[in-house]
Amino acid sequence: MSRIGNNPITIPEGVEVNVQGSHISVKGPKGTLEREINEKLQVTVADGKVTVKRPNDETEMKSLHGLTRTLINNMVIGVKDEFTKELQINGVGYRVQKQGNDLNLILGFSHPVIYKAPQGIAFDVPNQNTIIVKGIDKELVGQTAAEIRTKRPPEVYGGKGIKYSYEVIRRKEGKTGKK
Repeated sequence: MSRIGNNPITIPEGVEVNVQGSHISVKGPKGTLEREINEKLQVTVADGKVTVKRPNDETEMKSLHGLTRTLINNMVIGVKDEFTKELQINGVGYRVQKQGNDLNLILGFSHPVIYKAPQGIAFDVPNQNTIIVKGIDKELVGQTAAEIRTKRPPEVYGGKGIKYSYEVIRRKEGKTGKK
């Protein structure tokens, strides 16, 4: 029994959900998202709620049931309110600047790193050590933030690098000389 998959999704005001076979499109004030789902699952829209039903209790169908419900719910939330991820840059001389829609990252390399914004993603740079990744697709926001973080992951000895705002870096003690 999928506890997540059985919960209906309430459609907020201003959001429109259309289901045509295995194709789902969600339209809202922030934009439109579309997704293909497994054709064996049945998605219905009635009385301002979206429900997902599975045909049988096979393991694969149980897994897809909860996953599909969560993906549709993320689409509904995304077109109503944007998703955001905040990254922080730590290190002497490390900073970020916004150039149009792209980011110019100065991370201690001999050259600046230019990160081009994927379609549907917007960057906000409130100060030179903070990056806010915004967008309506939760998957794309998370993937973009992860790609930016890989440009200079935080290191455990000096604490320098790009990290998520909620991430805690456990610091290691450096080498000590012989006594």
